Amino acid sequence: MELEVRHLRALCAIADTGSLHKAARELGVAQPSLSTQLRRIEQALGGQLFVRALTGCRPTPLGHAVLSRARPLVAEFAAIVTETRAAVARAADERRLRIGATASRALPGWLRRLRARVPRTEPSIRMDVSANSLLRMVAGGWLELAFVHEVEGSPLCIPSGLCIRVLVEREPQFVTLAADHPAAERREVRLADLADDHWMVDSTVDGEWDGLCRVLREAGLEPDMLHGDYLTAYSLAATGEVVTVSQPTARPRSDVAVRPLQGDPIGVRLLLAARTEAELDNGYDELKEAYWEAARQAPAYREWLRRSGTAEAARVLGEGGADAAHEVAPERALTTDGCQQG
Repeated sequence: MELEVRHLRALCAIADTGSLHKAARELGVAQPSLSTQLRRIEQALGGQLFVRALTGCRPTPLGHAVLSRARPLVAEFAAIVTETRAAVARAADERRLRIGATASRALPGWLRRLRARVPRTEPSIRMDVSANSLLRMVAGGWLELAFVHEVEGSPLCIPSGLCIRVLVEREPQFVTLAADHPAAERREVRLADLADDHWMVDSTVDGEWDGLCRVLREAGLEPDMLHGDYLTAYSLAATGEVVTVSQPTARPRSDVAVRPLQGDPIGVRLLLAARTEAELDNGYDELKEAYWEAARQAPAYREWLRRSGTAEAARVLGEGGADAAHEVAPERALTTDGCQQG
């Protein structure tokens, strides 16, 4: 008799349950049939694998040796079946799209556009403050796409082989402060205007704490730095307790002011990551449209773009939608090992 995976699975079940009766029930076979199968396996291997007693079955030294080799093989075969079924399911439902993202005002518009496509796409979204974690999930096959930001001066650890496309080469980061803060009267806020303020930053976001500390140090400032998530930071900024970094696409609120920083000292690069170029194509255009829609809806960012004085910015702020956005942020590919893009 040649050993098969079902025989190894039976041995593992007997060892795990400690009982032929329980193992037979788990495997969905009759106990006499399992007892006969065990005897045939032992005959084929040339030795006793289990000691049968009133208290149950326990492996012999030979049984332990066989089980140590059988368990990883059973697990590997189970993984093959699971992964193959998942691949078949993905192929049968091309509408399924697993997306990861760090926080962005572009996300609702992105999801809306994906669902409005023909044929309809059904995206699922996973949020994470860590861009590096999301990139690892794409590389590991848990996500098809990840929309992340890379803080200037704190490069992300991009797994080898990932395809990366730049959505925005440098997005300026603004500051959020109380609406009645003296600096809120300015069109652009100088870092020196905030020298006496507490800054609140989410240190779990890759690169943000180090990036802000570096910028403040270069400006000759050493303000108090507090850790907190950005929901808390916005709430405390409204009461004047702290100031915090914010994305330029932040929507206006009556209790806070969102202002550019003079000289734009803090910037991030916006990236879309996938395992293949085709997967990038499966979501990039919709993301680009959604991002520039969010930009046009943010008064502070819209004004910043207008003051930039470029023809591309004028097109984004005018009638152009996706086409204009393409001119402002032409897609540019990065190269990582195993994925060359032009």
